[in-house]
Amino acid sequence: MHRLLPLLVAVPLLGAALLVAGGRRLPRFAAEAAGCVVSAATAALALVLLLNSSPPMTEWAGGWTPKDGTTVGIVLVGDGPGLGLAALASLLTLAALAYSWHYFDEPPRRHAGSFPALLLVFQAGMCGFAVAGDLFNAFVFFELMSVVAYALTGYRVEEARAVQGALTFAVVTSLGAYAMLMGIGLLYGRTGELAMDRIGRELDARGEPDALVLAGFVLVLTGLLVKAAAVPFHFWLPDAHAVAPTPVCMLLSGSVVELGVYGVWRVYGSVFAGPGGVPAAELTRVLVVLGVLTAVVGAVMCWYQRHIKRLLAYSTVAHTGLFLVGIGVLKPGAAEGVALYVLGHAGVKAALFACTGILLDRYGSVDEHALHGRARRLPGVAVLFAAGALALAGLPPFGTALGKAVTEEAAGGPLTVLYVLASAVTAGAVLRVAARVFLGLGPAPEEDDAYETTGAGERPETERLLRRVPDTMTAVPAVLLAAALAVGVPGFGEVVARAVAAARPGTPAVPVHWSGAGILLGLVSTTLAAGLAATAVLRPRALSAPGWALPLRKLQSGHVGDYVAWLVAGAALLAALTVPGLLSG
Repeated sequence: MHRLLPLLVAVPLLGAALLVAGGRRLPRFAAEAAGCVVSAATAALALVLLLNSSPPMTEWAGGWTPKDGTTVGIVLVGDGPGLGLAALASLLTLAALAYSWHYFDEPPRRHAGSFPALLLVFQAGMCGFAVAGDLFNAFVFFELMSVVAYALTGYRVEEARAVQGALTFAVVTSLGAYAMLMGIGLLYGRTGELAMDRIGRELDARGEPDALVLAGFVLVLTGLLVKAAAVPFHFWLPDAHAVAPTPVCMLLSGSVVELGVYGVWRVYGSVFAGPGGVPAAELTRVLVVLGVLTAVVGAVMCWYQRHIKRLLAYSTVAHTGLFLVGIGVLKPGAAEGVALYVLGHAGVKAALFACTGILLDRYGSVDEHALHGRARRLPGVAVLFAAGALALAGLPPFGTALGKAVTEEAAGGPLTVLYVLASAVTAGAVLRVAARVFLGLGPAPEEDDAYETTGAGERPETERLLRRVPDTMTAVPAVLLAAALAVGVPGFGEVVARAVAAARPGTPAVPVHWSGAGILLGLVSTTLAAGLAATAVLRPRALSAPGWALPLRKLQSGHVGDYVAWLVAGAALLAALTVPGLLSG
C-alpha cells in the first residue's frame, strides 16, 4: 500500500499535463469533466490510503532507500494527519472544480483546460506537502502550490487589481519561502540530513541546541507562519482574497492556511521536539503569543469590513490564531481538538466563500452596504450563509463546535475566553451580513468610516450577471456544510484522535467527545454572536469604534513594501520569543 503514496502527486500532475496538451482540442465540457474525474480519483486514493494508515507507512520514492545510515532520497510518510489533510485538500479541489463548472467567461482563444489544469497542479502541491517526510521536499511542494496560487489569484489578468493582488501575494510569501529555505540549509549543514525524523535524531544526539539550530527553527517557522497567515505575516491573505476568483478563495482559506498550521505542528514534532531542539516552554511562548495576537487582530479587522470577501479572509486569520494557540499549549487533547477544528472550519469557510461568489455573480457586488436587502430572492443561499455563520460561532453539533470545545478544554483558563470571543465576533460579523443582505433588516446603511473597503461595482466572474443561480453553485456549499456537520457526529472525533496519536508513537489517544462544558461554551459564543449581529443591524453606531480601530486598519496599506517590513519585524519577534536570553546577554 505504501507504494501508492507517490500517486497522490503523480495522478493530478499527469491529469494537468494531459489537459494542457489536449485542452485546445477538447470542448469546455470535456476539459472540466476530466478535471473533476482526476481530482475525484486522487481524493478516493487519499481516502483509501487514510483507511490503511495505521501503522503509518513510509515510501522512499524511486527506491532510494537509506544506505549505511545515509539518505539522499525523497521520503513520503503516510500517517493519519498527513493523509487526512491530503484527502481534505483533494475534496476541496473537487468542490472548487464542481462549483466553477462553466463559471468563467472564457475568451474564445483561451485554453479550455487552463483553469482545471491549474487546480490539479495546486492539488498535487497540497497533497505532496501533506505527505512529505523531508524538509526540502516539503518546501518544494509548498512552493509548487504557491506558484500556482499566484497564477490562480491573478487569473483575470486583464484586471489590474487581480494582477496587483497576485504580485503582493507572490512577493510576501516568496520571502517567507526564502526564509524557510535558509533555515533548511542551516539544519542540513548541522546534521547532514533532510528527512525530518533523522534531523530530529541527529539534533538530539548533539545535546542542547546552539544558536545555529535556533536560527534554523526561527527561519523555518517564519516561512510556515507566512503561509498560515499569522499576524504580522497575514497581510497577503485579505488582499489576495479580494481579487482571487471565488473557487480559489475556497482553497486559500479552506486548505492553504490549514496546511501552514499543519506544517508548524509537523516540523516541531518531528524535528525540534527532542532535547536537541527547542524546549517546549519556548514553543508554547512563541505560538500562544502569536496565536493570541492573530486571533485578536483578525477578529477586530473582520468586524470592521464591509467587503464580504475581506471579511471572510480576516475571519480565517482569527481562526488561524485559535489553531496556533491549540498547538502551542502542548497539552493532551489539544492537537486532536485542532485537527477536528481544522476539518470543520475548512468546509464551513469554503461554503461561505461559495455563497459570496453567488452574490457577486448575481448582483455584481460584494459590498455589504450596497447589497442591503437585495438578496431577498435567494432564501436557500441565505440559509446556507447563516448556517455557516453559526458553525463559525461553534454551535453544536457542527464539527467546528466539537473541535473548538476540545481545544478550549485543553487550553483552559483565560485562553478559553479568547476562543469564545474570537469565534463570537467573527461569526457575528457574518450573521450581520446575512441579516442585512438577505433579509434587509435595519436602516439603510450610510457611508461610515467604521467600515473599511467597499466591494461595489465589481465585475462578475461569470459571463454576465446571473438571472438564475446554477444548481451546482448552491449544491457545493450545501454539501460542504453537511460535511462540517458530519465532523461533529459522535465517534468521528475518536477516529481523528486515534489517527493523530498514531502519528506520534508512544503518545496515547485522548478521548474526544462532546462534554457539557463544551456544549455550553458553544451556546454562549453563538448567543454572543447573535447579540453582536443584532446590535450592529438595529443600532449601527453602537458598535462603531473608528477612533481606535483606524490605526489598525491603516496597517493593511496595500503597499508590498510595508508588508515586507512587517515580515522582517515578525521574524525578529519570533527570534525574541524563542531566545529571550540572547537579548539580555
